[in-house]
Amino acid sequence: MRLIFVNRFYWPEENATSQLLVDLAEALAALGHTVTILTSRPAGSALPTREVHRGVTIRRVAGTRWHRLGLPGKAVDFLTFYVRVLGTLLFTAQRGDAVVALTDPPLLGIGAWLAARFCGARIFHWVQDVYPEIAAHIGGHAWLQLFTPLRNLSWRRSDGCVVLGSDMAALVAGTGVAPDKITVSPNWAPAGLDVQPFDAANGLRKAWGLEGKFVVAYSGNLGRVHDLEPILEAATQLRGDPDIAFVFIGSGAQHAHIQSIASQRGLTHVHFRPAQPRADLARTLALGDLHLVTLLPGCEALVFPSKLYGIAAVGRPVAFVGPPDCEIARLIESHGLGRAFDRNAMDALASYICELRAAPELRQRQGAAAARFYRDETGLSRAVSAWEKRLTSPA
Repeated sequence: MRLIFVNRFYWPEENATSQLLVDLAEALAALGHTVTILTSRPAGSALPTREVHRGVTIRRVAGTRWHRLGLPGKAVDFLTFYVRVLGTLLFTAQRGDAVVALTDPPLLGIGAWLAARFCGARIFHWVQDVYPEIAAHIGGHAWLQLFTPLRNLSWRRSDGCVVLGSDMAALVAGTGVAPDKITVSPNWAPAGLDVQPFDAANGLRKAWGLEGKFVVAYSGNLGRVHDLEPILEAATQLRGDPDIAFVFIGSGAQHAHIQSIASQRGLTHVHFRPAQPRADLARTLALGDLHLVTLLPGCEALVFPSKLYGIAAVGRPVAFVGPPDCEIARLIESHGLGRAFDRNAMDALASYICELRAAPELRQRQGAAAARFYRDETGLSRAVSAWEKRLTSPA
């Protein structure tokens, strides 16, 4: 089968959607499918416009990277990619091909749907984030909801929508997409992660000045859909305990804001580190005695924090801060991976942190449950099987 994936990022870039797409594309290519990636090539980049990497053909279109200029810069980045990649898709897709559009940039699926249909190809949506609802809820850009009817039409007229969980599936079904077109396929941990002993990151602890500390870690994107300020409330309550450290690892829209609050409050036990290379991810995740996952209220059906899977793969307990009735909270509680907390219950989170620090056997038990959950309930092999079934299903 000829498969064409469209996403703004791909190898060698290492953001979340790039890593997921690399794993899936290479696995499908290894099964004998012809896989092509249409992605971006930053201005001035030395990357070739076309190459084959691990059996996957990569076609890169020129694009801007002006996101540091704020919303206008992002708009230019999105627009230049839209125009160039959809033009390339029109000359790449053939009748009978399967085109898979991700959601970076937002609403990419609308153009991909039109281009694929023009070429006689089938079209599938891999819904990582739900736009324009996120932009309206987080950024206040309510005007973008003008695109919602067209987005819904592109979903309904597609050959399938692959979503990350049951909450997102319910939202997609609510737009009129037929149930047999919706596939729930969770994301997975980056390839190569496995259970790490609790002393696996001793070298990193020493390098980062965390020896002897109980480390509460947040690793990943500090984006607007993540509810990060409550973490600092818990950190404030524990500021008098010299043996507990909070470590934020990553970057994102909220990084400067959260760092500023920590500085203003004098939270010297809260540390910030840049995003680490994928090759070091196992050691970085092993650093945390407890990992935090957060989600802003109102976003529970719009995004699924896939960092949960990397944490589970290395066998670490998880504390979730967010809506208590959402899917990720239910998963954590029902599988015994840790605890879920409403954003207004940071005293309870602080107590749980102290409980885990004082009870290594509880930490081991919840870490083992996390590893078992990842092994039995999710993973790349399951996702590849789900994708093959979806892509090869009759029209």
